[in-house]
Amino acid sequence: MTRRLRIRHITRVSYAQAAVRSHNEVRMTPLTLPGQTTLDARVLVSPSTPTWSYWDYWGTQVTGFDLMEPHEDLTITAVSLVETSPPADLPPAPAWAEVARRVANSRLLEHAVQTSRTAVPEELVERARAAAAGLDPHETAVAVSDLVADRVSYIPGSTGVNTSAAEAWDQGAGVCQDIAHLTAGLLRALGLPTRYVSGYLHPERDAELHRPVAGQSHAWIEYWAGDWTGHDPTNRTRADESHVVVGRGRDYDDVTPHKGIYRGVAGGPPEVTVEFTRVA
Repeated sequence: MTRRLRIRHITRVSYAQAAVRSHNEVRMTPLTLPGQTTLDARVLVSPSTPTWSYWDYWGTQVTGFDLMEPHEDLTITAVSLVETSPPADLPPAPAWAEVARRVANSRLLEHAVQTSRTAVPEELVERARAAAAGLDPHETAVAVSDLVADRVSYIPGSTGVNTSAAEAWDQGAGVCQDIAHLTAGLLRALGLPTRYVSGYLHPERDAELHRPVAGQSHAWIEYWAGDWTGHDPTNRTRADESHVVVGRGRDYDDVTPHKGIYRGVAGGPPEVTVEFTRVA
């Protein structure tokens, strides 16, 4: 069933001492895609400053801004209204030889090679290969996702932004970012192009209309098997109308919601809140 979701994503940064200046870029604007239409989107900054937008190499909308005067804190508020629809039926699974041929002759190759965040040890690849033996690409994506979810428990705060896929596997705990990195790394190792997806997930499938609920940013994967197909290994499900895509890339570094540099004394980690309201 089609949904219309209002999303409010607030990031607050506090500095130990006033930052002399800062240069920032934000990836918080949902994309318009088949099955997802962004009806309205704004990024507001306090202290107030001019912003500009552009599309990066991976097709994500970026909002940039500079603060050239001293400031003790920074608040970024991204508000969007997005209409989402259930996913289309899975396309027929191509043969593995066809996947390999397409990878060798297109930009799919960019999503078939590992990064430092998705690299996995060979013994783990062998476990994934055994789990996927005899399966087609769609079945392989599910089997490998379940292998990761069986091993890595979703525990908020158990890892940091610099945790690698292998480290999350070893400790058996992580967040959605780690689970997506692990799944992407294993699928790439098996020859299936896979991209990392950053966005939002409404926490209530049967949400009451016009009632705000607390949520969070989310990460999942899309694999190529005749077409790009979204799968959420953390929740063991296809990406559906509860998922809102903001950006895709090779890993988290390509789609970081907020990054920047500043001149001043380091403060604590940013405070992030995400609120969803289903309006239709």
